[in-house]
Amino acid sequence: MCGRFALTSDPFALAWHFGVGPLPDYQPSYNVAPSQAIAIVRQAAGKRSFGRARWGLIPSWAKDAKIGFSTINARAETVAFRQRRCLVLADGWYEW
Repeated sequence: MCGRFALTSDPFALAWHFGVGPLPDYQPSYNVAPSQAIAIVRQAAGKRSFGRARWGLIPSWAKDAKIGFSTINARAETVAFRQRRCLVLADGWYEW
């Protein structure tokens, strides 16, 4: 993952592109930061839908969810995401 990203696309264009209903509570932003609620596309029972998720990685051993502020990056070689996968919608990304 990156430090920050942007999502400013038209919500109707996103819905058409992914073949889903309208995007709930969509607020375009050029500065999406860790710990914020983000737009995602997920699939369950063969059907896609838009959803919201909190951006951050909270390890299973963490005692406090605040660790998600500092754990935004994961190496693909060391992390096996087999469950609860989703597509994070973004128009661009950047680092400070």
